[in-house]
Amino acid sequence: MSKIAIMGAGGKMGCRLTDNLMKHGTDHVLYLVEVSPSGRNSIAQRGRQVVDEDEALSQAEVIILALPDRVLGKVASSIVPRAKAGTIFITLDPAAAHAGEMPERSDVSYFVTHPCHPNVFDHFATDEERNDFFGGVHARQAIVCALMQGPEEHFNLAEGLAKQFYGPVTRSHRITVEQMAILEPTMAETCGIALVRALREVLEEAVRRGVPRAAAEDFMYGHIKVELGIAFGLAPFPFSDGAQLISGWGQQHIFKEDWLSLFEPSSVKQQTEMIVRG
Repeated sequence: MSKIAIMGAGGKMGCRLTDNLMKHGTDHVLYLVEVSPSGRNSIAQRGRQVVDEDEALSQAEVIILALPDRVLGKVASSIVPRAKAGTIFITLDPAAAHAGEMPERSDVSYFVTHPCHPNVFDHFATDEERNDFFGGVHARQAIVCALMQGPEEHFNLAEGLAKQFYGPVTRSHRITVEQMAILEPTMAETCGIALVRALREVLEEAVRRGVPRAAAEDFMYGHIKVELGIAFGLAPFPFSDGAQLISGWGQQHIFKEDWLSLFEPSSVKQQTEMIVRG
């Protein structure tokens, strides 16, 4: 039986994790720590009680830091020195770990994990699955995991927990913290969200110029699917000659020539530092 403390248990991620770990109630003892009144109310609605931070630290074998990036380092600097030797600390995002926010202590383990979220190309049988955009409720998803420091058996234990609190999980990818930071923020947020927001902007521009919204949305959503399929090699046909030509011309006008320098290690480090420090 694992003794697990969840810091920030009443927040959005804390509640998601608590709900899923409660499904495995006989496997775990949960110590839920939350300071905000709204978060405490969310825990009470789940029929659970908040515990004192000191009690959680004295009992927990695993401590999950379900906290916003900007406060995670500050909280970690307070609780890591007070935890028992051999404690496994789990963070749900690589930003704080990659930015050097986790305190130095050699006798504890640091494990980082993040959901991949439901695959846009996956097949979902029910409306509940299709409408679970984040994952971890109805829709299945893959996850990524990294052992920043600690013994191998701690990776296996923490990965097993991650499969439970992110479940249903299709597969788990073991990577490094540095590789996880390349995936997020750089690939998925710095670039991915910027590009997706640009698609929303061009849809709104088409509407502003007189295209009926329903027509613009149907056209955009359908083309997103076929273009993703072709670009990622999943559709059994290529872009047309005209599409190849005009998209290349578009890239020259939209993107800076050196935009992929965002993936250089120094830039990735800068991005994680911006997230945790503002």
